[in-house]
Amino acid sequence: MKRHQAFWHNNRFIRENRQIMNASLFQFLDHKWQNSPSGSSIKPDRVQLVLCFAGKERMTDPDLYQSLQPEFPNAELVMCSTAGEIFGQNVQDNSIIGVALTFDHSRLSTSSVCIQDFPDSYSAAVKLIDNLEKEELCYIMVFSDGSLVNGSELVKGLNKAAGNKVLITGGLAGDGPNFKSTLLGLNDSPSEGKIIAIGFYGKNLLVTHGSQGGWDMFGLEKEITKSEANVLYEIDQENALDLYKKYLGPEVENLPGASLLFPLSVTIPGIEKPVVRTILSIDEGARSMTFAGDVPVGSKVRFMKGNFDKLTAAAAIAAQKTISFQKTNPDFSLLVSCVGRKLILGSRAEDEVEAVSEIFGNETPLAGFYAYGEISPFNEGGDCQLHNQTMTITSFYELP
Repeated sequence: MKRHQAFWHNNRFIRENRQIMNASLFQFLDHKWQNSPSGSSIKPDRVQLVLCFAGKERMTDPDLYQSLQPEFPNAELVMCSTAGEIFGQNVQDNSIIGVALTFDHSRLSTSSVCIQDFPDSYSAAVKLIDNLEKEELCYIMVFSDGSLVNGSELVKGLNKAAGNKVLITGGLAGDGPNFKSTLLGLNDSPSEGKIIAIGFYGKNLLVTHGSQGGWDMFGLEKEITKSEANVLYEIDQENALDLYKKYLGPEVENLPGASLLFPLSVTIPGIEKPVVRTILSIDEGARSMTFAGDVPVGSKVRFMKGNFDKLTAAAAIAAQKTISFQKTNPDFSLLVSCVGRKLILGSRAEDEVEAVSEIFGNETPLAGFYAYGEISPFNEGGDCQLHNQTMTITSFYELP
């Protein structure tokens, strides 16, 4: 234990003696913006990016953006509704939290599109990335509407437009457990249908990623035999909804809410590793299930269920994946976890956030939200993918 403590102490020495980006956490309490007591001091006029996460009810306040903009007059302001907010080591509901970021050697540009202006999510994503300057682009952060956008088509468009050369991570906005509508805003009051990209530029910025699930699979592997985009009809020539209900057993009485607790592992043709798909809704009339991402015909599927200890351990593994070769703590880590994990963990949701913090020696500022989908490559790299039911972490290091 002493050696572990000394290791992190040495990291702190390294951090304090090099130029780094600065991350300051704050939240809206008692009708005013307040810094986190454990946060670092920051000059508001130097802030380049503010990420604000809030429950949708709080995000609908027309005065929210107007109160935030004067606090950080030179910053790009990004606002995103959630299914829960991550603030340091705390998990909160229907609060308003934020992180203000400054960089010593890096710069930003932003882009925003509205899904209603495009025929599909793919073309919206392509335009979103095309709007960004490409020279010295090293990383793209994306936040998307979580109700009107097809997440699978979104990531296909992102990868195509970025040329599969730039790391892309982010998440789909949330609406608690309601799945009705979500809100996002870029330098404006938030509204429905928005997709936002933040481009990060410079040779001194290192961005790492990790994504892990921790769910148990059960039952035999089966094949999707009838589906349309993200709507599933048949598995092994059998009605998928009937089969799903059979596997749920007594939990079938708790549908549709129980579907968040029993996602599917889907191995899509042409993709080696499986992704997890959350069931958004069930149509008893059509005998179908609608997922947060595409479930193509020919995909191999297995049913999944949650395990408290494995979910928490998976969050720690995701954090470990983001530790850089320099072995220093990140300057900031963005956490995007799935609403299904939050529902499974319940009052223990903070366990997975605390597990992440411990990996970073409880020194790295953490902020983020519970989402309707997580955007990240697999841990081994490659194109970004749409994930469900994962803890996805993006860590930032600005080098001198």
